[in-house]
Amino acid sequence: MAEAKVLLVDDEAEFLDGLSERLTNRGYRVDTALSGSEALGKIGGHLYDAIVLDLMMPEMDGLQTLQKATEEKPELQVIFLTGHASLDKGLEAMKGGALDFLEKPVDLDLLVEKIQEGKSRRVRLEDQLKDAAVKEALKKYGW
Repeated sequence: MAEAKVLLVDDEAEFLDGLSERLTNRGYRVDTALSGSEALGKIGGHLYDAIVLDLMMPEMDGLQTLQKATEEKPELQVIFLTGHASLDKGLEAMKGGALDFLEKPVDLDLLVEKIQEGKSRRVRLEDQLKDAAVKEALKKYGW
């Protein structure tokens, strides 16, 4: 599958650098953010195939970041990656629209699989939104 553009969001700079390097070595285009607010700034101006988001961060946690990001761009595909996994948080993330909820340390092959799944879902969602807009325009103008 073609390369994907990924945004990694984690407040641990060392972890972020390591994962970014590993994904870049696999051919991904990777941006990073050290906070939810920094991530939201980047999401506004870029198209990402997947966002890998830490759950526990200071100021704005992953669930708050997910909510604000998907309000702005509902087609976003978010994969939670956390060292603080709990069933409740996992369910909350999935109900909030997350694609998946993975634990650290993550198996890189599994993460790559989830990123590709996210890219496929994002493309399908964008196609559906475009089709709906065309149908609405046709209906509006009576064609």
